[in-house]
Amino acid sequence: MLSEKALAAAAAGAAPRRRRRLTAWRAAGFMIPVWAYVLCFYVYPLVSNVKMGFQNYTVSSFYTGSAPFVGFANYTAVFRNPEFVAVVVNTVLFTIGSLAFQFSIGLALAMFFRRVFPLNGVLRSLLLVPWLLPLVVSGTVWRWMMYYDSGVINQTLLHLHLISQPIPWLVSTNMSLVSVIVVNIWVGIPFNMVILYGGLQALPEQVFEAAAIDGASGWQRFTRVTLPMLRPVILVVLTLGLIYTVKAFDVIMLVTQGGPAYSSQTLTTYAYNLSFNQLLFGQGAAVGNVLILVAVVFAGIYLRAVRDSGGDRR
Repeated sequence: MLSEKALAAAAAGAAPRRRRRLTAWRAAGFMIPVWAYVLCFYVYPLVSNVKMGFQNYTVSSFYTGSAPFVGFANYTAVFRNPEFVAVVVNTVLFTIGSLAFQFSIGLALAMFFRRVFPLNGVLRSLLLVPWLLPLVVSGTVWRWMMYYDSGVINQTLLHLHLISQPIPWLVSTNMSLVSVIVVNIWVGIPFNMVILYGGLQALPEQVFEAAAIDGASGWQRFTRVTLPMLRPVILVVLTLGLIYTVKAFDVIMLVTQGGPAYSSQTLTTYAYNLSFNQLLFGQGAAVGNVLILVAVVFAGIYLRAVRDSGGDRR
């Protein structure tokens, strides 16, 4: 028979194992709902969309569940469509125009609010309003403001004698893309300002004081001290801004609906138009898969850049 010491040692060894099992079950209890959410709302829709891009999916497929496999026929049809080239160009212009002004204005405001002055916090809070408002509200208000005859923007410009006739913001093929870019810039400036302001607040003041003592001008301190030290934050802002802008949908649909004549159509609204207006679900899924590929490519570039910048710091 085992001695009392052996029994006590066995019991003492079993207790940590029970605690480890209990900890593992508790961790699983927290992780299972998270993984269930990811699988249901991210993985399953993503896999379904990729699969649909290779099928001849029609309205009847929703009832029968039958959608013949057609290989790359949907992609071929999309890429050969003359509208696709114009949509890609619009997407590039929309993304570059939005990011350039969002980042530039956001950085300028972040630098401005880094200074201490009365009502600093109040003004920063007011500039967050475009970010806090629902996009449905923002898009609708901007659409009213851009009306040809009764819009506030045209009426203001006319009263200031800056224009001689109203600008067709929403109905001109030359101005519709500019209109949605302006609205998207207005919506995205607060995000850029907040993230960049937080990054600026984390920079050590001693470095700027040392640069000033060495005779560096304000522009030299900005270009040779502030921007290099702010590089990781800039990478985050530009990457997230790129992803948000490329997949922007609601702003365009609310302001111009992608028109007139596809002049403000981007890949997201084009995928919607193919799927739900023309009922070409396979081609719409193919365009959506192109967007997914673009997002994955830029996410890889972002991770590589972050890794390289981390290596530089080490």
